[in-house]
Amino acid sequence: MKKTRHISRILLSAVSAAVLSSCSSIDDSRLPASPVNIVFTDVGMWNTYGVGGALDTRTFIKADRVPANFPYALSTYTGYGGILLVCDLTGNPVVYDLACPVECRPETRVFINDDLKAECPVCHSTYSVFENYGHPLSGTAAQRGYGLQHYHISVGGSSPYAIITR
Repeated sequence: MKKTRHISRILLSAVSAAVLSSCSSIDDSRLPASPVNIVFTDVGMWNTYGVGGALDTRTFIKADRVPANFPYALSTYTGYGGILLVCDLTGNPVVYDLACPVECRPETRVFINDDLKAECPVCHSTYSVFENYGHPLSGTAAQRGYGLQHYHISVGGSSPYAIITR
């Protein structure tokens, strides 16, 4: 019995160390620092332009006016390549930069593929955006440990209702 507990502790320690080392080896800050500021002034605006349920997605690219009818202000900034707003599997909003961290060009933007992974159209690296906070799954990004740039989001305030920041 004691030997079994000891082996279990060793295995648990090894698994914990592997998880911690793999998490810390992801580089999610390869993109040039760019301002990020998207404000959802009230619940109605969030209901129109935000994400509402698991696996829901929305993109924001101010330079391209995406979405076309979003009320972009002078103080609105959408990061380096644009913003990918998703609702994770537990219903929480999560925000990434759309630019692929391998390509490091603002016009090379990831998209959500048929397998519900973010994918780069150039290097074809894939990223887990609904479960693992933009960690790379395949391609050059996985080989080099490049994750998607992650941004902060605060939802549920009174005024403004939600805000995305760097």
